[in-house]
Amino acid sequence: MTPPEHGPLVDPADVPVWLRGLVAATANLDTTLFRRLAPPAGADTRDAAVLILFGEQDTHGPDVLLQLRADGTSAHSGQVAFPGGAAEPGDDGPVATALREAVEETGVDPSGVRPVAVLPTLHIPVSGFHVTPVLAHWLRPSRVWAVDPAESAAVALVPVAVLADPANRLRVRHPSGFVGPAFKVPGMLVWGFTAGVLAMLLEAGGWDRPWDTDSVTDLAVAWRAVGVRG
Repeated sequence: MTPPEHGPLVDPADVPVWLRGLVAATANLDTTLFRRLAPPAGADTRDAAVLILFGEQDTHGPDVLLQLRADGTSAHSGQVAFPGGAAEPGDDGPVATALREAVEETGVDPSGVRPVAVLPTLHIPVSGFHVTPVLAHWLRPSRVWAVDPAESAAVALVPVAVLADPANRLRVRHPSGFVGPAFKVPGMLVWGFTAGVLAMLLEAGGWDRPWDTDSVTDLAVAWRAVGVRG
């Protein structure tokens, strides 16, 4: 079956209660963000996909798998990201790309991962990628690690409660003038594309909490605040 352009891949009633609202909401997302990140006419783009893998732990409830990219690898080096990458000729669509890349980068066992929704495609100007986020449920959690240290410095299961905590949310200003959402998590600053998608998912999933959206922090200052290089 060909996946939808965006929306649920499964019946929302067939996922855990904590994930149902988010899966259902993918059918009617506010696509303003996605339209704003559409590629310019005639742009040279390359298809890619990322896996947004939500699981649940007894100790902290729902969480999401993130990775810290190694320094010096690409335009996104040193940033926190979802597992993912460029499509290859043998991939059967974005779901296959996202799963393959997640296995290669984090070692996750794909047999325990259930894709549950596809989000609209986003254009990433700095890299020229046309990225499709794939939402998945971690049915049977497995060991994950930074498979290739040359590409990934670390992987982490970040609790949704940590991301939604107003104390961990801020807006940052890039030297280019771009202002967007960010999240402080232990030893990492999540910003850019990943933070924008996470902010949207928190709202769509009903996990969002009121936070200070008025103040803006320079990106370098925010990096130093969480103890990482800016």
